[in-house]
Amino acid sequence: MTAFPEVTAPIAFEGPESRNPLAFKHYDADAVVEGKTMRDHLRFSVVYWHTFRGRGADPFGPGTWQRPWDDDSETVENAQNRVRAAFEFFQKLGVPHYAFHDRDVAPEGATLAESHKNLDAVVKVLKEEQERTGVKLLWGTANLFSNPRYMHGAATSCNAEAFAYAAAQVKKAIEVTHELGGGGYTFWGGREGYQCLWNTDLKREQENLARFFHMAVDYAKSIGFDKPFYIEPKPKEPTKHQYDSDAAACINFLRQFNLIDRFKLNLETNHATLAGHTMHHELEVAGAAGVLGSIDANTGDLLLGWDTDQFPSNVYETAACMHSILKWGGFTTGGVNFDAKLRRESHEPIDLFYAHIGGMDVFARGLKVAAAMRADGRLEEMVRERYASWDSGLGAEIEAGKHDFASLEKVMLDKGDAAPNRSGQQELFENVINEYL
Repeated sequence: MTAFPEVTAPIAFEGPESRNPLAFKHYDADAVVEGKTMRDHLRFSVVYWHTFRGRGADPFGPGTWQRPWDDDSETVENAQNRVRAAFEFFQKLGVPHYAFHDRDVAPEGATLAESHKNLDAVVKVLKEEQERTGVKLLWGTANLFSNPRYMHGAATSCNAEAFAYAAAQVKKAIEVTHELGGGGYTFWGGREGYQCLWNTDLKREQENLARFFHMAVDYAKSIGFDKPFYIEPKPKEPTKHQYDSDAAACINFLRQFNLIDRFKLNLETNHATLAGHTMHHELEVAGAAGVLGSIDANTGDLLLGWDTDQFPSNVYETAACMHSILKWGGFTTGGVNFDAKLRRESHEPIDLFYAHIGGMDVFARGLKVAAAMRADGRLEEMVRERYASWDSGLGAEIEAGKHDFASLEKVMLDKGDAAPNRSGQQELFENVINEYL
C-alpha cells in the first residue's frame, strides 16, 4: 500500500521553465558545481519529527494534518508502519538523508528497558529501509526535553537522577546512530538553561553539561563511533535562556571545557533570528572558528517572536548561506537538513512534497548564485582591497608579530596621525550581490 498515491514516480528535474508543481526547477542532483554534484554539495535531509510526527497542532487548536498511514497509536507496529511511509517519501523526493530523535521513531515505554526494546524494534525496520532505498542517516539525537522528568533540564537538571536517565538515553541513542551508520550526533539543549536566575546555580549547571558531553565523547570512543558531535545553538524557547544561545556562546563553552576538538555546530536559521543574528552571521562565526558542521534549513517570520520553522523561500538568504558554506570548505558529514514544518492550514500529505521541493530548489538556486559569485571573484577582490593596508608595510608587520604597543606608539608619534579611511562602500557591495540574483 502506498502512502503517497498522488506521486507515482520520483520527483524529477524539469528546469526553470517547468510549471509542474511536482518537479524541481533548479535542483538537478547530478549537475556539477565547483567540481561536485549538487547532491554532494547540499546533502539534503528530511527531519522525522516535523514531517512524520507533527500533526499541525498549535496552542489554540488541535492538529489538522491528514496522515492516513498513521493510526495515532503509540504502538511499535504503528511506528514501524510510519517508517515505511517515511522512506517512501524520502525515496520519491530523492533526498539522500534523514534525521531523527529517538522518541520520534519509537514510542517511549513505561520503563527505560521498555523504551530501549521499542527503539530496537523500530531500528530494525529503519535499517531494512535504509538498505532497500540507499537513504542514509545524517545524524541522530535524543529527545531530552518532552518528558516531564526533564522539566528542569537533562544534563543541567537539579535532579541528579534526571541527569542519570538522560545519560542512559543518550548512550542508547549513540549506539543506535552508530548502528545505522549515522554521519553525526546532535545535542539540542532545549531545556538546558534557566527560567529564573534566583533559583539557578549557573556555574554548576554548565559544569555538569560539560561533564555530560565528556561522558558522551568517552562512550562514543569506546564503541568506535568517530563521527562528529554537533551542538545546535538556540537562545530561548522553551527556556528563558539556553546555555547554547548562539554560535559564539557555544564556541566559548567548547573551548572553556576542552571539547572543541570533538564538537562542531549544527546551525539553524530560525534560531539565529531568535538570537538577534542572521544565519549568514552564525555561519561566518562558526566557519572562522573551524566548527561549521551542518545546518537546519528553515526560516522564521520576522514579524513574529518565536520559532516558526517555516520552509526556506528566500534566494538572497540561501545564497548567503551557500556562499559561507562553500567559503569554509563545504559539508563533509553534515548537510542541509529541513528542520521545517508545514503551516497548520497545509494539511494534505501532498503538501509535504510541495514544501520540500520548494526548499530544495531555493537552496539549489542559492548554491548556483554563490558559485557564480566565487567564480567571478569580484566580491572577494573588493574585500581584499578594503583590507589592503594589512597586506604590506605596517599592517603586514603587525600580523607577523613584529610590533607591540610601545613600537606602534612610536610609529604614530613619528607620523602624527593615521592615514585617511576609505569608504566602506556597503551600498556598492549590496548592489554587486544583487547583480547575481
